[in-house]
Amino acid sequence: MRSIWKGHIRFSLVTIPIQIFNAMNTSSEISFNQLHKEDHGRISYKRVCKSCNKTVAYKDIVKGYEYTDDQYVVLEPHELDAIKLKSTRAIDIEAFVELSEVHPSRFEAVYYVGPNGDVAKKTFGLFVNVLKKSGKAGVGRIILRDKEDVVLLTAQDDGMIMYKLRYPREVRDINDVPDLEPVEVDEKQMALAETLVDSLATTFDEIDFEDRYRAALLDLVNEKIEGKEIVSVVEETSEAPVVDIMDALKASIEEAKKMKKGA
Repeated sequence: MRSIWKGHIRFSLVTIPIQIFNAMNTSSEISFNQLHKEDHGRISYKRVCKSCNKTVAYKDIVKGYEYTDDQYVVLEPHELDAIKLKSTRAIDIEAFVELSEVHPSRFEAVYYVGPNGDVAKKTFGLFVNVLKKSGKAGVGRIILRDKEDVVLLTAQDDGMIMYKLRYPREVRDINDVPDLEPVEVDEKQMALAETLVDSLATTFDEIDFEDRYRAALLDLVNEKIEGKEIVSVVEETSEAPVVDIMDALKASIEEAKKMKKGA
């Protein structure tokens, strides 16, 4: 595993050499190229100006911020360079919080953190154990690709996980979702619904997370390579019949019991 960043964690007078790794495995992703239908040539894209309809060279492109309809303020490269944040190659821890305080909607990306070199191992291990024992997570800032991000560091086994966090302005208010309102709940329906939830309860590790679409896509690709006939699957479009909620809950509970016995 190759690191994508090397630097230090700093809090108070403590400095720990670390390296950061991308936690996401992108090698298993299936990607497609866009091809010309007639001769299967790769499709390329040109930068065309919508005003003069000419192809524009990359050197003639500038960045513009649209402050009102079709009105832009142009920012020159040297102006943007002047406000770039210089990387200190350090994650400065500003505070420690309970992980449960951070809403899941704030998490944007995940990375792994490990010590950088033998000298760092002991101090790194001490920091990991402090996070474990305290149940806290460190909140800090890091500069990646000229942009400052807020990150959350939490202990995981003998290492750490670093979550890049979204800023509050980036997350919409859930109360803006239409038609959200409190409703009166029937106690009998509630009791049956709770029974259904309990009957389907399991541990997270026991859930099968097979990517069924990816498996089907790979099968399709292999069949095409082998020249096999492709059979289309017709999606069912009939509407589900209206069922009384109590009957549906009771039937669901029985079905969940059968599934558990079968497992």
